[in-house]
Amino acid sequence: MAAQNPDYEWQITNSSSENDPLLPKEVKLIEVLGRDKQPVQQTKGSSWFSSSFLVVNAALGAGLLNFPAAYDQAGGVVVAVSIQSIFLVFIVAAIMILAYCSDLKQASTYQDVVLSVCGKKAQTGAAICLLLYCFGTCITFLIIIGDQWEEFFLFVSKETYCHDTPVYMDRSFIIAVTSLLFILPLCFPKRIDFLKYASFVGVAGILYVMVMVAVKYFIQDPSDKPTYVKTKPDSWMDVFLVVPDICFAYQCHVSIIPIYSCMEKRNLKEFSKTVSLAMVLCVLCYTVTATLGYLQFGHGIASDILISFDPDVTVIIAVVLIAVKTYTTYPILLFCGRAAFDSVWNGALRLTPEVIEQRERKMRIVVTLIWFTITVALAIFIPNIGVVIQLLGAFAALFIFLFPGMCLMKSMLDKQAAGPEFQPNTNRIKFLIYFACAFITLGAFITGLTLCQAIQKDIHGTKADTSKYTCSN
Repeated sequence: MAAQNPDYEWQITNSSSENDPLLPKEVKLIEVLGRDKQPVQQTKGSSWFSSSFLVVNAALGAGLLNFPAAYDQAGGVVVAVSIQSIFLVFIVAAIMILAYCSDLKQASTYQDVVLSVCGKKAQTGAAICLLLYCFGTCITFLIIIGDQWEEFFLFVSKETYCHDTPVYMDRSFIIAVTSLLFILPLCFPKRIDFLKYASFVGVAGILYVMVMVAVKYFIQDPSDKPTYVKTKPDSWMDVFLVVPDICFAYQCHVSIIPIYSCMEKRNLKEFSKTVSLAMVLCVLCYTVTATLGYLQFGHGIASDILISFDPDVTVIIAVVLIAVKTYTTYPILLFCGRAAFDSVWNGALRLTPEVIEQRERKMRIVVTLIWFTITVALAIFIPNIGVVIQLLGAFAALFIFLFPGMCLMKSMLDKQAAGPEFQPNTNRIKFLIYFACAFITLGAFITGLTLCQAIQKDIHGTKADTSKYTCSN
């Protein structure tokens, strides 16, 4: 086996506690050897079947609410589904690439994979991208909270909400106060194991939204059919407008390595079954919701599909479930972002482990307060989740395409440098190097394109979400 990268070994030792809460406590990673070099007893890992639901939980999320609107932007159902099918091939390939690269040095997190294969600088780049991605996702969650409360107030008392608008019903007030009460207290603990149980509610909420959208489509009154449903894009460039949503929706790659490392049988054959089942479930959920949701509302659909519905009891149940998921998922994303910030900050200042431990509590509190304050302020002024998801899709493309491509290329170049006597199948290695180049090129193209589209969209201005059930209609 190749010599272990000292930076890589240090990273695992110091980040193991940061990654424990991302997985169920029963499927902990093999503990690192203690100072006496005696191995700690291993716990039984998860099966390929149970691991598939961990992947589903990582992939299914807020992206589902914006998916139907993305179909409209791309030019209709046929165009969007076609683009989605093409990108799914690369998304699944990226997952398998990351799993393969993690096996080279038994890495247990996404950043460890990048560090062990590509080095410290690449790992720092991945940490910065993860920091920005988590920050943007937290803003998205807060905007969703505002959307859900608006739907709730329309259901409870539309007349009061639309005309009198007391302060306790004001969108800005409700985002700030409820976040202060329900989110901030959950963000300070060093560990967040207790939030793992909320993931079941989150998955149930997402599945409920899919079923609700499907049922409402089939019982829809013919007179309520949309007047305009796109069947082709307005411009050929519009087909790429769905790409950020696809990347954001299917981005489970950061979580995939901890899940893979905790499998009972850690090998690519078993993991391929996990990924296959998970992707089938995700594709079914996303496609059914987006297709039937878009066909119900057409061009007038809101960026958050729940806002498009008449706020009846079935919709309010979905609102409550999504709200619970959002309130409990924000702290997890803040935790991951805070860990990424600590990695970059401590590395930049070259702090020793002793100093890091001494300052840990103070840094945790300060970073949490600054993070929370800025995300709440931005969520109040950003009109809808589509604006943020456009930007997040660009960062998701880095995790899906660029970094996996870099890891594959570096690992293949290392094998090629070892000589034909160690790696006789040189043609296969050359093919994978070219394949890695294609991955990196595609990732750079998608990131650049989606960023340009998002900036251009922001320059032209974006209006707040409205539907025929909101106050402005």
